[in-house]
Amino acid sequence: MGATSDYRMETLAVRAGQERSQFGEHSEALYLTSSFVFKSAAQAARRFSGEEEGNVYARFSNPTVSMFEERLAALEGAEDCVATASGMSAIMAVCLAHLKNGDHIVASGSLFGATVQLFNNILSRTGITTTFVSQTDPAAWDAAIRPETKLFFLETPSNPLTEIADIRALTAVARAKGILVVVDNCFCTPILQRPLELGADLVVHSATKYLDGQGRVLGGAVCGARNLTEEVFKYLRTAGPTLSAFNAWVLLKGLETLKIRVEAQSANAAVIAAWLEAHPKVSRVFYPGLPSHPQYELAKTQQKSGGAIVSFEVKGAREQAWQVVDNCHLLSITANLGDTKTTITHPASTTHGRITPEARAAAGISEGLLRIAVGLEAVEDLQADLERGLALI
Repeated sequence: MGATSDYRMETLAVRAGQERSQFGEHSEALYLTSSFVFKSAAQAARRFSGEEEGNVYARFSNPTVSMFEERLAALEGAEDCVATASGMSAIMAVCLAHLKNGDHIVASGSLFGATVQLFNNILSRTGITTTFVSQTDPAAWDAAIRPETKLFFLETPSNPLTEIADIRALTAVARAKGILVVVDNCFCTPILQRPLELGADLVVHSATKYLDGQGRVLGGAVCGARNLTEEVFKYLRTAGPTLSAFNAWVLLKGLETLKIRVEAQSANAAVIAAWLEAHPKVSRVFYPGLPSHPQYELAKTQQKSGGAIVSFEVKGAREQAWQVVDNCHLLSITANLGDTKTTITHPASTTHGRITPEARAAAGISEGLLRIAVGLEAVEDLQADLERGLALI
């Protein structure tokens, strides 16, 4: 195909990055091999040194993985993409590629629990420190900057309260100080939000979620300018948090239907969110597509819709929230999200269960909070399933 700028999102999702072998296969080929054979010792030397392009060893080069990287880069409007084994390994790769002992991160206080654990308990061992600030207050980010601050990290919308960060405002603050801005775009995907166009330097993904879309495989990715992703690639080549060829092949198939799925799931979520907001057993709903959301107007400027994640607080605490979960016959009780099947989880005891109660309270994760990732089932069936538990409160 021609330059990716010549095509629309639907076409890129199906065609970008496709490379056919000499056999002329129509579907992308799955290259299950650990290494690649060279024509001569001289060619092997050129490949290992980088003098000649080509595949060397599957820890850092594989044609199927490369196709996935090229397709996702095209969708994000990025110059380059580096695929990793999981979303968490993508975040780790960015940090260890661009930070060193003594460096400092400013991060949203609303991050996913595992990301908080990574910053507080893993990166801290390397001498990289983190200050957590309000997701929604650019002035707080500015005030937290130190001379050693090298990176801003945020996910927007946040998990699970769907807080929206003003990407343009934060990148303006960071750019004035030479600080990299990294945005976790897992919830929106490039279908609903393109952070690079809003000024971000790098985008990370848990490809496990919407990019796959059917709960089949793990994967991660880092997208951005090549001079920034090259450092991530160097880390991956040595440390090896590698995306497998099989998982890359599955993710390629997932990207083909990404736009159709995300738009349909978002439409379902908007209906569910409005229904929950009017429900007598629900005290609050968190959904960027509702006018009641604190960042509703901001969300409209940087997202194409409210997305497919809806969180809500039941009237009560853990006992009442678990009652809703335990009476679901249709919704899957699992912490994964982005699936065509709707999932439900209790964040305080699952995704955010490993952080301290004080940290959960500061992040707004109450015992009565539930998060649903809306899938492609009939909305009426989802409502009936939730009503079974809500009616018991």
